[in-house]
Amino acid sequence: MNIRFTAKQLEITPDIRSYCEKRLKTMARLLRPPVEVDIVLSMQKYRYKAEANLKAKGLVAVAEEVSPDLMTTLGQMLDSLEKRVKREREKVRQKKRRLSRETRLTALAEMAEREAGEKGKKIIRTDDYSLKPMSVDEALLQLELKRKEVFVFRREGDEKFAVVFKRRDGNYGLIEPEE
Repeated sequence: MNIRFTAKQLEITPDIRSYCEKRLKTMARLLRPPVEVDIVLSMQKYRYKAEANLKAKGLVAVAEEVSPDLMTTLGQMLDSLEKRVKREREKVRQKKRRLSRETRLTALAEMAEREAGEKGKKIIRTDDYSLKPMSVDEALLQLELKRKEVFVFRREGDEKFAVVFKRRDGNYGLIEPEE
């Protein structure tokens, strides 16, 4: 954190400097580095004026206070600056929440569209068949090797197509065309 002090018609004492640094260090925990603070103290007739310009990554805050006591002015100015920093930080947090909520909602909408598309039945082509003639045992072996649920093949002898499939009870089913 980089703090620059400027004084007009008064002198900055070590007490003032340490008070400001202590209060700004607690505020710096809320901010992302690099943090730069310009503090301008001035005295006009019977009143003290304190201004602070805070610049951090993604944030600019300005505070200004006037009162008859210097330490009161500094306290009020640093309180005001801290409120502004917290307010801006909360705005950023709300924006992130809003964006994450919007992205979640769009993701949910996309999932709903996909599910609606799945309800409309689609035809998906697969190549789980064999054109060469084979026996039922060979077809079962091919079904197990390819780890599929259905296998279409040509039967030996009459060259007609047949289907072998895996049933839910763990057994196998065979569908042959009627003659």
